[in-house]
Amino acid sequence: VQLQASGGGLVQAGGSLRLSCSARLNAFSAYAMNWYRQAPGKERELVASISRLGNTNYADSVRGRFTISRDNAKKMVYLQMNSLKAEDTAFYYCNRQPPLDNWGQGTQVTVSS
Repeated sequence: VQLQASGGGLVQAGGSLRLSCSARLNAFSAYAMNWYRQAPGKERELVASISRLGNTNYADSVRGRFTISRDNAKKMVYLQMNSLKAEDTAFYYCNRQPPLDNWGQGTQVTVSS
């Protein structure tokens, strides 16, 4: 499995979770990495991006609450999620840019209101 997300779970609104993504990619440090999420009945959306140099971008809906980071030595990408809201409930995935066809294992985040 090249991409494996973990760290999801059930949390109350206002709580925090830290997602991890193990990315077994050759030349991992050369790729921008992204976190995506998909809620039931909705399209997959881009949540956060980090360039190979560490520059970050966020969807308006999560800016100021989520933080993406990476560890090139460990080939890991992280998503720290604070002040969680019910609308953050979704399956979360990571992928490189450009994305691999195989999205690997996502992780479910459920926020109870």
